[in-house]
Amino acid sequence: MKEGLPASEGRGDVGWEELETVHLIAIAGVGMTALAGLLKARGAKVRGSDEQIYPPMSDVLADLGVEVLTGHRAENLEPRPDLVIVGNKISRGNPEAEALLASDLPYLSMPSALGRLFLSDKRSLVVAGTHGKSTSTAMLAAVLRSAGCDPSMMVGGHALDFGGNFALGTGEHFVIEGDEYDSAFFDKRPKFVHYRPDAAILTAVEFDHADIYDDLGEIMASFRTLVELLPARAPLVVNASFPHALEIAGGAAHCQVETFGAQGADWTYDELRDTGERTVFRVSHGGAAEGEVALRAPGFINVWNAMGVYVLARLEGLRHDEVAAGLEAFHGVARRQELVGVFDEVTLIDDFAHHPTAVEGVLAALRQRYPDRRLWALFEPRSNTSRRAVFQDAYARALAPADEVVLAQVFRKRSDVVDPSQELSTDKLVDDLSAQGVRARVATDAAEICQLVSAESRPGDVVAMMSNGSFGGLRAKLRSALSAR
Repeated sequence: MKEGLPASEGRGDVGWEELETVHLIAIAGVGMTALAGLLKARGAKVRGSDEQIYPPMSDVLADLGVEVLTGHRAENLEPRPDLVIVGNKISRGNPEAEALLASDLPYLSMPSALGRLFLSDKRSLVVAGTHGKSTSTAMLAAVLRSAGCDPSMMVGGHALDFGGNFALGTGEHFVIEGDEYDSAFFDKRPKFVHYRPDAAILTAVEFDHADIYDDLGEIMASFRTLVELLPARAPLVVNASFPHALEIAGGAAHCQVETFGAQGADWTYDELRDTGERTVFRVSHGGAAEGEVALRAPGFINVWNAMGVYVLARLEGLRHDEVAAGLEAFHGVARRQELVGVFDEVTLIDDFAHHPTAVEGVLAALRQRYPDRRLWALFEPRSNTSRRAVFQDAYARALAPADEVVLAQVFRKRSDVVDPSQELSTDKLVDDLSAQGVRARVATDAAEICQLVSAESRPGDVVAMMSNGSFGGLRAKLRSALSAR
């Protein structure tokens, strides 16, 4: 992992007794906004600052009644708060952060504050892994709530069943997305080291986050750290479809390891079919059938998500019928195979996919749900890994199931400049896809992609947008253009 300052929890030991006013630096991030909501729900006065604040986070913060200051300045720390929480996009040299370090104000990272203030008296269920964290987290929380458990939860996306990305419940469980990204400039450890896990799901282990991890070995070491934090006999639910996840589980002798998969695992699924409205499969444990499960979302990647949730929910004491009812009622997370709508008979799907395994999973799911439709894949290389050539060949395989592929230019960030020799080549990707018989093109920007799709798509087509960012507002542009045809 890239070197930073020595790991630090922050400064000060502030509990709820001393906590009245909290200031969040970089408040407009998804996790920081959720933490602001949780703090408000517990009665704290919350304010914060950020450089640029846009919808939907600006709307969420406004609805919460949180004062947001634009720009980072030393004077933002006045009047004196009881605690400052620092988002992980803040670096040394930031004037507000430097003023904080020069003061005697107590401060914590977002995950450390969450662990100290919200998880210490809850049963912490951590969902970790390279893929499926957000969906599985929201799904597990929805299943527990459907069964009457009233959990708290925090997730890195808009959970449709909760109307947001956080909830403060009265039950014993806190379901949290365990992110392996770093905690803060003063603590380069993964966020999930702060989450006090009582049980965990390991959805997948593959290389990702090339900006902070050098190789797969470092990624695996971070997940081993999470596993080592689990108490003796704690449930560890592992996706057997990922060899590196199984390897990590093999070193967890102190845990109650439960694997899931299509065959050979402790918990298996079979009789998988898509009805056009539901994905249906049968779950078995130790060879004995538990019963049938139905999901609204398509594809094997959602079956994996549901299986991990199913197993942990059963281990937490829920019956099969309770879990199955919660899974079928689950509406999903925004931008995870989200059906935006049908416009001039063109089906528009929005997804957060950026890793090649996720891209492949999305396209396979849509092929299963819409087997006779022409499938478009619109892909923006925007994440810190996808912008690099590390998955050059993998993207050619992942995008190949589409009939039409349109690539955006590689997104460039001032905060993470990629050497041109190490950057993903969209031209090579087009050549590799063309060699497989897939029509592929590179567009200059979202406006050109919108114009192309609007001009060439026809009734019955399915168009999947895939990016971990705004994609230049492509979603709204396509809705408008297709509706106006």
